[in-house]
Amino acid sequence: MIANQVQFGISIPQIFFDRPCVDTAKLQGFLRRAEELGFHSAWTQEQILGRGASCLEPISLLSYAAAVTRTLRLGVSVLITPVRSPVQLAKSLATLDQLSDGRLIAGVGIGASTQQYPAFGISAERRVRRFSEGLKLMKLLWTEERVTFDSEFWKLDNAQMNPKPVQKPHPPLWFGGAHPAALKRAVELGDGWMGAGSSSTDGFVERVPQVRGFLAEAKRDLSTFAIAKRVYLAVDSNKTRAIERLREWSQWHYGKADLVDHVAIWGDPQEIIAELRKIRAAGAELILLNPVFDAMDHMEILAREIVPALRG
Repeated sequence: MIANQVQFGISIPQIFFDRPCVDTAKLQGFLRRAEELGFHSAWTQEQILGRGASCLEPISLLSYAAAVTRTLRLGVSVLITPVRSPVQLAKSLATLDQLSDGRLIAGVGIGASTQQYPAFGISAERRVRRFSEGLKLMKLLWTEERVTFDSEFWKLDNAQMNPKPVQKPHPPLWFGGAHPAALKRAVELGDGWMGAGSSSTDGFVERVPQVRGFLAEAKRDLSTFAIAKRVYLAVDSNKTRAIERLREWSQWHYGKADLVDHVAIWGDPQEIIAELRKIRAAGAELILLNPVFDAMDHMEILAREIVPALRG
């Protein structure tokens, strides 16, 4: 995906814990400015229900982003695909890829928790099988003119779906997950892997060799498989203020204020650069920068003071 030089994505503001509604003018301004600043991609995440569910739906938000940008790649990390219909999801993602002129990166996963499965009318049992079969069906709908499919969960007879995605054979599928079994599935079924924002730098450093080992076992070309990391961060020379704001957000979003103590990075620009260099050195080809407050101000600082130092 990315040759020689690490690329940088930026997280789209989509989680609102300090106000009840979206300022669309600010959202448009953010997206257009991200493109002007030369970010590789802009990213969403998915949380339909739960503590941090004051969160815009990712496919809808990326469709909006496609309309106000021209070159910025558009990603989601990750869609919890077992709770969605693969037929409807294939249609939605193909439509988004069309509307964005082929700029979509689709992150997929099974999710860390099974508590919300009943809300979607399904059982969490055999969710890995449901996940794998759903992806297989989506790929067929994206690449074959007519699809006959007879599995444990879905049955199609000579079904047809058009238009196909712009990207061939289909939009890249990047996987989440941290367990070795999840990493192996990413290599077997996907086009990339992204370490979660809720995982630490040390955890990412440990997992990259595992991913590369599975790639070697599968005899896959490493250059065709992307490795990335989402990073929660706060740039502020007042480290006490920075961690207090990070903890406030983490308590609201995850129900664990101290989670960010172990997974986020904070401090002045030089401290941020030093930590991000560890992620780059471990093998990240894309680093998704995810400030959780003051998004526009952070993006400007990241583009001006931090990204150039890491590209040097």
